Amino acid sequence: MSRPETTSLDPLTRFSDRVDDYVRYRPSYPAEVIAFLRAQGGLGPACVVADIGAGTGIFTGLLLDTGARVIGVEPNDAMRAAAEGEFRGRLNFTSAKGSAEATGLADQSVSLVTCAQAFHWFEPVATAREFRRILRPNGHCAVLWNTAVVGNSAFGLGYEALKLEFGTDFQRIRHEKIDKTERFDAFFGAGNWVRRDFANNQTLTFESLRGRLLSSSYAPKAGHPRFEAMIAALQTLYDRCQTGGLIQAEYQTEVYLGHFA
Repeated sequence: MSRPETTSLDPLTRFSDRVDDYVRYRPSYPAEVIAFLRAQGGLGPACVVADIGAGTGIFTGLLLDTGARVIGVEPNDAMRAAAEGEFRGRLNFTSAKGSAEATGLADQSVSLVTCAQAFHWFEPVATAREFRRILRPNGHCAVLWNTAVVGNSAFGLGYEALKLEFGTDFQRIRHEKIDKTERFDAFFGAGNWVRRDFANNQTLTFESLRGRLLSSSYAPKAGHPRFEAMIAALQTLYDRCQTGGLIQAEYQTEVYLGHFA
């Protein structure tokens, strides 16, 4: 196996040339997540949400549909522009250039902070300080990830192996490496957070499977010496695992809901 070369770990730059694939092919989140946040996190029409690391707005759109006022905070210009285009005309949407560590939002201005598929990029100490500052008393913070289910299918096992073989820095950036209990005990305080898991899945043609892979910042791009070999391996995996021209990608959506002591 060839040694994978490394790429920039800066989230401000590493997704800029993958926005189209990100918008079209990244999985969404199950309705049960929104129901949970309504019941336990105060989400609803009276809520002001800061969606931090909002990216192209995949989770932002689900929040907006509840009637909440949502501020999409995103440092990457290309991703933020995609969200602004998607939600143009939505009166309950505001876009802001900022980071988890420096949102630019006013003190005690939001009642819920959300971080979808982004928290592993944040510096935790500075982020906790910033979230405490912008949250109103008794406000909540929800961190969530779509985590691939690897062991339930030949596709899951094969796709994981493909990412390990061809990913430029897949092992370094994967959020699964985080010790979640230790991280959230330190972030919120022990006893101040709960975890809920929800089943999620994505139905993919070969075109959308290819786009899903290329939306990942660790996937070699066209022109890279290993790009063609990666796509050939993906085609072989798809041909072996497809049923009726479709692949079922399984995820577990992990939600961590907490408040600051």
